[in-house]
Amino acid sequence: MSSKHEPLHLFEGYGVEMEYMIVQKDSLQVSPITDKLIYDEVGAYVSDVEFGEIAWSNELVLHVVELKTQGPVKSLVGLQNKFYEHVQKINQMLERHNACLLPTGAHPLMNPHTDTRLWPHEYNAIYEAYNRIFDCRGHGWANLQSTHLNLPFGNDEEFGKLHAAIRMVLPIIPALSASSPILDGKVTGLQDTRLEVYRHNQDKIPAIAGKVIPEAVFSKADYEAQILQKIYDAVAPYDQEQVLQEEFLNSRGAIARFERNAIEIRLIDIQESPLADVAVLHAVVSVLKALVSERWVSINELQRWSEDTLAELLHNTIRNGQQAILTDQNFMKCFGFEGTENSTVGELWQHLISETSETTDQPEIAHTLNVILSRGNLSKRILEATGENPSEDRIRQVYRQLAICLQQNGIFLPDKLC
Repeated sequence: MSSKHEPLHLFEGYGVEMEYMIVQKDSLQVSPITDKLIYDEVGAYVSDVEFGEIAWSNELVLHVVELKTQGPVKSLVGLQNKFYEHVQKINQMLERHNACLLPTGAHPLMNPHTDTRLWPHEYNAIYEAYNRIFDCRGHGWANLQSTHLNLPFGNDEEFGKLHAAIRMVLPIIPALSASSPILDGKVTGLQDTRLEVYRHNQDKIPAIAGKVIPEAVFSKADYEAQILQKIYDAVAPYDQEQVLQEEFLNSRGAIARFERNAIEIRLIDIQESPLADVAVLHAVVSVLKALVSERWVSINELQRWSEDTLAELLHNTIRNGQQAILTDQNFMKCFGFEGTENSTVGELWQHLISETSETTDQPEIAHTLNVILSRGNLSKRILEATGENPSEDRIRQVYRQLAICLQQNGIFLPDKLC
């Protein structure tokens, strides 16, 4: 994310990645043609295509394309428009294949056991290693799309502060960002099904994902000893070629990337449009800034929280979203929230956005956050549109509307088209 010689300091830059599925326009069947898309643009099967501020890249499976900032950007302001330009460009290029991009954290009808095809070109050895160890024909590998946020740190002290703040925010992020309520054509009962399958996709080697909430370590030396080395040791018997002995193997909900002086947040389901994604990022960053500045409690207080306690809240939010009940008054106090015994994560977010929002000059972002808080996260709005026992036809109808939202950079509302 930044030069090793001149690392960025806290909140001086942002790296954003957004993953989208490619599907057939009519049937919404996944379409494994990311390599064809890239070939159509540059005439070669390469992993990255650069366009200045935004780049495209492949992912593990052939039906997913990632859009990402080409290096860090100085501000999130207006970033949705840059991503949207490339959504439009890709959709126009996919017309020749009768295909389009589909948002949300998980395809509601995909059969990963029959529909999965791995990327066969550059860096395929890494993907084949994952497939050999874990068998990637599953929802937890082939059917989960997210938005990643990379935040820089300039030195060990800044890493400790940022890691402490991020660990506190991770459990409540799904309340805003959950967008995966349906899998295998059925309502799962979870608001963030993507995260639930993500939690278990590497159970064969538990050290890789841990409890998703990272351990309470706040220096590079401790992180490498207590997290990374344990991961490398655990995977070694399965990785004779040593292609997975890298920081990217760490699958916690936020991972330290010391090679680029950044922490990457990976818990955010992709939304219905870049506008909605960037709105969620604004909310998350605003709260992190407040925590790092010790607005409500000290960094030392934040560093005391165990991953077990935070993981329990995460599981609650994965299931219940904004309706998850907060039972720990001390957790609420870390955010300056004087809640009651029945306070919800949604009420906490209303407090946080009210207290920390930096969107007064960004009416689109402010409106989008208001929709998420007042009408619910995207999972809740999807279920309002599909009903609790939808037919496949109804699911397709709703998700076609979501594809239209993406094409128009709109916000999905169940009672109107985007």
